[in-house]
Order: sequence, then structure tokens, then C-alpha cells
Amino acid sequence: MTPRGPEPISSILAELMARRGFARVRSGAALAEAWREAAGELAAQYTRAGQIRRGKLEVTVTHSALVQELTFQKNDLLKKLARLLPDEKISDLRFRVGTVEKEK
Repeated sequence: MTPRGPEPISSILAELMARRGFARVRSGAALAEAWREAAGELAAQYTRAGQIRRGKLEVTVTHSALVQELTFQKNDLLKKLARLLPDEKISDLRFRVGTVEKEK
């Protein structure tokens, strides 16, 4: 083995962030902010963006009437999310009724 020499600090920090999960926390915060902007403040009070799985964003909604309203707006929401989070490649939304914790 030959000595590699000093590593750039950016490589070390990137590896540390990946190991500790900081990138997921940061991307989760970006997703929550993008959802708030796309859905609007009123809808965002009663919804929470969850995980993205195979291009589908899971959104928890407090009641079924709002699920129906958001379903009608799905195409517009997807366009806004594509503009706000182009790297996430969100192609669909899945709404489910559940408890939404208030933000602190």
C-alpha cells in the first residue's frame, strides 16, 4: 500500500455527514419547507410531508375532506414540487389520514 496523503476536509466532512445522517435531516427540512410552499400555509397547518418512496411523496393529512381537496389539486402540487425540489423527482403524491403534530 502506498500512502495516500492528506484528504481534503470536504471529503472528510461529507463522509461524516453521511455516517451521522445529517444529510437526511437537512433534506427532510427542505422537503417540509417545499411542501409548505407548494400546499400553502393553511393546508400546511393540517398536513405533513413524509418520505419519498419510488418517486411518491407520502403526505399525512388530518381529515378526509382535506385529502379530497388536495387530490383535486394534485397536478398543481406536483408541478410546484418539481420546481422547488427538482432533484427529488417526485412523480406522485399519496395522501393518508392521520395525526399531524404541531410544529414547535
